[in-house]
Amino acid sequence: MSKPLDTLWYTHSPVPTGLGIAVESGRLAEAFRPYGTNIQGLRESSDREVREAHFDHHLDNSVRHGGNTPAIWAKASGKSTRVLGLSWSDEVQLILTTQESGVKTTRDLRNRRFGIPKWANVQIDFGRAQALRGLENALQLEGLTIADVDLVDYPYGGTHSDERIQHVFGAQIALKNRRRNNELIGLLRGDIDAIFAKGAHAVQLVYEFGLHVVVDTGSHPDPIIRSNIGTPRTLTVDQHMLDEHFDAAALIVETVLRAEQWAWSHADETRRFLARELNTSEYFVAAAYGEDAHRRLVTRLEEKSLLALQDLTHFLHRHHFIDHAFDVRDWVDPRPLESVLGKTRLAI
Repeated sequence: MSKPLDTLWYTHSPVPTGLGIAVESGRLAEAFRPYGTNIQGLRESSDREVREAHFDHHLDNSVRHGGNTPAIWAKASGKSTRVLGLSWSDEVQLILTTQESGVKTTRDLRNRRFGIPKWANVQIDFGRAQALRGLENALQLEGLTIADVDLVDYPYGGTHSDERIQHVFGAQIALKNRRRNNELIGLLRGDIDAIFAKGAHAVQLVYEFGLHVVVDTGSHPDPIIRSNIGTPRTLTVDQHMLDEHFDAAALIVETVLRAEQWAWSHADETRRFLARELNTSEYFVAAAYGEDAHRRLVTRLEEKSLLALQDLTHFLHRHHFIDHAFDVRDWVDPRPLESVLGKTRLAI
């Protein structure tokens, strides 16, 4: 390796990612074992400041694979990070109402009350951003805008890093800090008319509460409409790692790609991994991410992903989640991915 790497900090969102498969299957630890590198999970640390690096990427020698909004915010806020790859796993993105609301189509949302989270003490309110993005994308398909809907804030206290993540029977969970879904409660009470939810959690809500799906922007043919916090997902490292431990960065990319390649031919095992990752069942994994979810684990630097990431950066700036937009192509360092794909022994 370019320089010995004592400790590698990793973190991945509880969603389908190649890094998540690599971590949970032991492949990441195995890849770095010959070099004596200590592998540590950010969100499992007892230090809250370390856990917060999952969202603001302030820790050197760290890799993150997950939602793009915290990664974009960190870059826009001056954190020296680079994108090594982008993965795109389409997922359901639902506008939900109750059967009694009278809202049947997106056009029915005009002048209706839409519940949206508002976190008081977080650096980047990605929950609010993803709900606003899903709503805006749905509305524009019908010639409507956010201004046509009455947004109702549902406040949350605390931060995303208040409690460390623990592994219980393979599932990642915060045992002490189980937050209730305030918007869902408001919807069921009839205080609001619609909410946004995505992924396996959204599918579970539909089944458990008999909710009506107004629209699923996650299935729209236009990738820009499908783009949100999870499409595309960013694989990022800090600049220090690239400068001082380039070989380690390349090994991370190779390990992610190898984990994804394994997933392509192991559908059942991959669904079980993802179910544990999402703390749900294999059924809801397939319902939310497709029966071919194992084939959707692909990390590259595709043009559609770069265009969507740029559009999301402008969206976050337009809605004041970040102070300024930037050219995402300047954020990308393709060298590790190119070096891995150039290896003939990695048949991808």
